[in-house]
Amino acid sequence: MKKILSYPLTVIFLIFFGLTLLVFHPVQWVCLNLFGYNAHKKSVSVLNLCLMWCTYLLGTRYSFQLPEDMPEKGPLIIVANHQSMYDIPPMIWHLRKYHPKFVSKKELGKGIPSVSFNLRHGGSVLIDRKDRRQAMRAIADMGSYIEKTGHTAVIFPEGTRSRDGHPKPFRTIGLKILIENAPSAHILPVSINNSWKMLRYGKFPLGIGNHIRFELHSPLPARDSTKETLVAVEKQIVENIEVTDL
Repeated sequence: MKKILSYPLTVIFLIFFGLTLLVFHPVQWVCLNLFGYNAHKKSVSVLNLCLMWCTYLLGTRYSFQLPEDMPEKGPLIIVANHQSMYDIPPMIWHLRKYHPKFVSKKELGKGIPSVSFNLRHGGSVLIDRKDRRQAMRAIADMGSYIEKTGHTAVIFPEGTRSRDGHPKPFRTIGLKILIENAPSAHILPVSINNSWKMLRYGKFPLGIGNHIRFELHSPLPARDSTKETLVAVEKQIVENIEVTDL
């Protein structure tokens, strides 16, 4: 019954989701080209709030738990598991004061209204996963960028999304490069739960009635990190992922 209901709700959602992306594409262009970075950044924050509102049509709920010792300002290096594209809007909206930027695959840099524009012009980096040298150089540039600006880099060390919620082994080379180039940053581990259920049936229909939870753990100074620290970060993230099919 739940899957049957998801068909019409997904159609309604996709209409609103698509219209939101189309509307905000020219809005971003105007904000960036006429008013500069801060206006563009605000438009991106509102865009992602609206994308979250669209998911309410599917009965989606969100919880975003911040640690008590959350830094007042960046730079931050957010390290999180990755379950679906629906991980992204809540992070951009709830962490908007920290100016989150993403390490993304280059394929997302074209063809997607609003999303591609922001990735190309908003401070994120696009990496070619088949070109190790280009990827490492781009991540190093991002590290230098957040060190200079006090912004936030978001990296998903699994390298791709988990289709069933079970985390994949972390590949930490990108994280190490960020740390080397942003020594004043704090590492912020994040555990994401239930986002994968949005795609439990595939891209159509979408899952309904999901409670997507973000648990942000205590930050760690990047300059003091060791190999053991990175292992502990992965363990903390993974131990707080609860995979159920309910």
